[in-house]
Amino acid sequence: MAENSKVEALDASQPPELKEVSQHSAAEHPPLLNPGTDLNLEWVTDIRVNQSAVERRCATLKTRRSLKKDWQAAWLLKAVSCIDLTTLSGDDTEGRVRRLCSKARHPLRQDIAEALGVEDLHITTGAVCVYHAMVEEAVKALRGTNIPVAAVSTGFPACLAPLETRLREIELSVAAGATEIDIVISRRFVLNEDWQALYDEVKAYRQACGHAHMKTIISTGQLATLNNVARASMVCMMAGADFIKTSTGMETVNATLPVSLVMVRMIRRYFELTGYPVGFKPAGGISTAKDALVYLVMIKEELGNDWLNPEMFRFGASSLLGDIERQLEHHISGRYSAAHRHPMA
Repeated sequence: MAENSKVEALDASQPPELKEVSQHSAAEHPPLLNPGTDLNLEWVTDIRVNQSAVERRCATLKTRRSLKKDWQAAWLLKAVSCIDLTTLSGDDTEGRVRRLCSKARHPLRQDIAEALGVEDLHITTGAVCVYHAMVEEAVKALRGTNIPVAAVSTGFPACLAPLETRLREIELSVAAGATEIDIVISRRFVLNEDWQALYDEVKAYRQACGHAHMKTIISTGQLATLNNVARASMVCMMAGADFIKTSTGMETVNATLPVSLVMVRMIRRYFELTGYPVGFKPAGGISTAKDALVYLVMIKEELGNDWLNPEMFRFGASSLLGDIERQLEHHISGRYSAAHRHPMA
């Protein structure tokens, strides 16, 4: 296929909402997705998860759909626009955050974007995610762009600080310019089935977030069962979570397809019950383009196209972007490049 026809074919195969997604604006952040509801314990106690059925469904996700050539490139561009580019290390510096923000502005190497014919889309990542101490630096580095700054909060990752401290941390991050807050729940409330305490905690977080979007991390790897994952997801949505997120990325087990499928189906159930859409963010352990495609297929099949955008779906990842760039360069050249040709920042 000639170069021009490759570009035309790629443009034709892009999901129609890609241009809108790549130009979403933090300055025009949409209203809260989910105002929440009163706690309805019947919705919680009625939940039963068939683990074997979940595992069978997850096994089919990797085999039923095959995205190749131009279609694969188009879906990988979609994945780029849904990444929360993240640095959460004890040795984070202002310089590292500035480099990360520069990568968020221009996630694809210029030559790759030009070869694909998508440079005019101005594709960015979905957000930049940092600790509170780095929020002001990230906001400054992203000024004039459409990229939100997300701050992890509430005693991340363990959530064992006093409640007053956790709430104050949210308020300070919002005041510093964060338009998204990634909070963590107290896992003991789930393990003890104290759903009222979990609801009250997340409701307090929701109030502290104000107009900032709240992404609620339920730390699935520490919740023991899929029933707990499902019930915790439902309670957090009733308390006003705009997103539910699998993991901090720092647990022994982070995002997996089974827990993600369970959470996505709880989102669908909550939408059926209330009419309120809630976003989904798998985080930790998603590091390859192939994995990203499986998650996008799952979202399309379980929730539909309305969730295939960064306002409703995010990857909590950083190394993922480098592998996507490698795959896109392979699409262009037919050869795989070394990983160091695609630095994260």
